[in-house]
Amino acid sequence: MPADDSPPASSSAPAESILWSGHTSQWVHFWFYFFCALLAAGIVVAGTLSLIAGGALLYAALVVPAVMWLVRWWVTKCTTYELTSQRLRIRTGVFSRRVDELELYRVKDYAMEQPFLLRLVGLGNLTMITSDATHSQISMLAIPDVESVREKLRAAVQTERDRKRVRELDVDSHDDGATLS
Repeated sequence: MPADDSPPASSSAPAESILWSGHTSQWVHFWFYFFCALLAAGIVVAGTLSLIAGGALLYAALVVPAVMWLVRWWVTKCTTYELTSQRLRIRTGVFSRRVDELELYRVKDYAMEQPFLLRLVGLGNLTMITSDATHSQISMLAIPDVESVREKLRAAVQTERDRKRVRELDVDSHDDGATLS
């Protein structure tokens, strides 16, 4: 049999490169952490006041806010975003891992939001509206340097649409008052 010297089909596609990688900031859980700190302070005060009555066992309850804090921190830390030149990968999970991918040519629109408290610490939210069947809206919350990420996303979406020759078609479905007889 003659050898097939033709290049593989994937060689026509440009190499995929990582444009940005990061994760949600812990600042997004500020009020949750604040509640855990208040709960711990309440347990310490109650334990101190009840020490006279032999309530040293009450200090063991400090495990509850500590575990709540640790679990929330760990779950947030284990969620990562990776924006490449062709797709957005979202990796989630602590013990079992899940990877969701969004092809960039499916992104229809994106919006950047910087609430006041997040803006104070240099963070923002990036929301994408997509034509993806499983994820019609994807939000990346409290990410650093959100304006730069938005610009990288915008450029990558346009490049990927041009490469795949994909165009967005908007269909207006509102009734203009015309009736058919």
